[in-house]
Amino acid sequence: MENASKALIIAGAILLSILIISLGIAIFNQASGVVNNNAMTEVEVNSFNQKFEQYTGEKVRGANINALIQAVNTNNMANNDDESKQVKLVGVNPMTGSTNQYEKSAKTGQTYSAKPTKTTTGGLISEITINENQN
Repeated sequence: MENASKALIIAGAILLSILIISLGIAIFNQASGVVNNNAMTEVEVNSFNQKFEQYTGEKVRGANINALIQAVNTNNMANNDDESKQVKLVGVNPMTGSTNQYEKSAKTGQTYSAKPTKTTTGGLISEITINENQN
């Protein structure tokens, strides 16, 4: 009888050990999932950048620059809480009272150069420099 009770105690200890180890693994997997969700995949980065790259180049019409400004304004409003996804425009006046919204100010008959700058860590476009071309 004494051997049977010791066997039950050992079996219980083994089951309790397995339960504790399983719980630790579950917590570890959950925590690593949170860390991995903060990083964007290459497809997500390309999709983000494509919204703006279609309007960049050396000879971009004013109407396309205004569309770029609208795309940046929409992006900045949608990602207001995520600083890493904010895009800054250089060479365009910000809207009054706003640091991440810009006025549409390109002349439709004029050509512009729009050059994107990407972050070194994630590869996202963080800044676009717009200059008026001399015709």
